[in-house]
Amino acid sequence: MWKRLLAALWVLGVALATGYPLVVTDDLGRKVTIPAEPERIVVMLPSATETVCALGACDKIVATDNYSNWPEAVKKLPKAGGLYDPNVELIVSLKPDLVIASKYGKLVDRLEKAGILAYAVKTETYEDIFKTARKLGLVLNREAQAEALVARIQSEVYRLESMAAKAKTRPTVYYEIDATPYTVGPNSFIGVLIRKARGKNIVPPELGLFPKISPEFVVEKDPEVIVLGDAPYGVNLEALKKRPGWAKIRAVREGRVCELKKAETDVVHRPGPRVPEGLRVLIRCIHPEVLK
Repeated sequence: MWKRLLAALWVLGVALATGYPLVVTDDLGRKVTIPAEPERIVVMLPSATETVCALGACDKIVATDNYSNWPEAVKKLPKAGGLYDPNVELIVSLKPDLVIASKYGKLVDRLEKAGILAYAVKTETYEDIFKTARKLGLVLNREAQAEALVARIQSEVYRLESMAAKAKTRPTVYYEIDATPYTVGPNSFIGVLIRKARGKNIVPPELGLFPKISPEFVVEKDPEVIVLGDAPYGVNLEALKKRPGWAKIRAVREGRVCELKKAETDVVHRPGPRVPEGLRVLIRCIHPEVLK
């Protein structure tokens, strides 16, 4: 079934070929004119790098941000800084015909002043993952590939979600992005993955997508499971026990604290083509029994 669908989409791709010059609206609300199919691309956020490669345009990337590390081919590319410390001089020197950047930070403004074409993206909700894939598919003349990618992600997510649905309980979950603490709201893409993994986020939607909360809030909510997205940076169960009141939290008392590895945080934190892998990580943390 899947192979037939993919073949049909590739055939359809002839009819879906992007027409240039192309005028699109990016996630900053800017009207951006793409004069021709981009051949030299700089991508300045990891999820977009992974999406561009999943669309079959990895060979067009000439540089990435410092944190893009998948697929393997992008590791050897020049690194042009991060969200708040971009190396604009390097980007300009590479003479890209398109830079894909986050809507946050000031990079787009600086590139505009340097005469470099930029397209801003924002991927914060689960639906944004598919909107971004389709937008980049249009910009890069990869519309059919974008539809195939969306179908693959949704199919894999559904399969894993169906496995998680076999779990008999839906425990309360606290997900820590970092020890500030920043966490995830239920309407963020990670929040949706927690729900699909059959967990119940302790954070109410009115706090936003990625809110900063107080440590006392977590103590009050007393989650049954804690997932540490900051474990690669030194946070672990023993560290949690030292936080005021946290030793009494049910997840800490019962040892249901899931300490993610760096490779696991990459797939959970990046709203791109590896979202099913991120969901699998969360299912392992919340309901490991359904993966056996």
